[in-house]
Amino acid sequence: MARYTGPAHKICRRDGRSCGKINCPFERKPYPPGQHGQSQNRRRKQSDYAVQLREKQRVKMRYGLLEKQFRKVFDHANKVSGVTGENLLVELESRLDNVVYRMGFAQTRRQSRQLVNHRHFEVNRHVVNIPSYRIKPGDEIAIRTKSKELVVVEVSLEAARTRRQLPEWLVLDEKNRIGRMVRSPIRADMDASINEQLIVELYSK
Repeated sequence: MARYTGPAHKICRRDGRSCGKINCPFERKPYPPGQHGQSQNRRRKQSDYAVQLREKQRVKMRYGLLEKQFRKVFDHANKVSGVTGENLLVELESRLDNVVYRMGFAQTRRQSRQLVNHRHFEVNRHVVNIPSYRIKPGDEIAIRTKSKELVVVEVSLEAARTRRQLPEWLVLDEKNRIGRMVRSPIRADMDASINEQLIVELYSK
């Protein structure tokens, strides 16, 4: 499946926000990329449409989706009862590749997507190699027996111990490399910097 394979940190500078990593170049160059990057900081105020589009692009790139995939997720969230924006974020957070990342088995969503594609994970004891697979409360996510000693997983788990806490909607048995979704994520569990209402307004036009 098609995916973005370009420089990740270029996106940080284009969006004007750091990804939070120590080596993010936005910390050293807080302006857009390109030879006219610094002059772009003096551009006129962006239109409402530009702000909405930028927010959609930022969330789309964060979760590693292309436009067609992201629109499909939005359309499904729009059909489900509840607040569309929150439904959208729940759909994104419940993807298998994101859950693998949240559990600390991978250091980035790109890495987790590759691990899933390479058939290193099981969901409820069945091998799943579809990154977009929807995880539901009660589902068990485990690393396959032959993959439990992967160096990349060991390094990721070590980094996760100091980098962040496990979300409250997930539990992890690190020793046995098994995790479980105990409940669906709610808005309070997600990044407060995301303004999902802008995305809803964009797609509602």
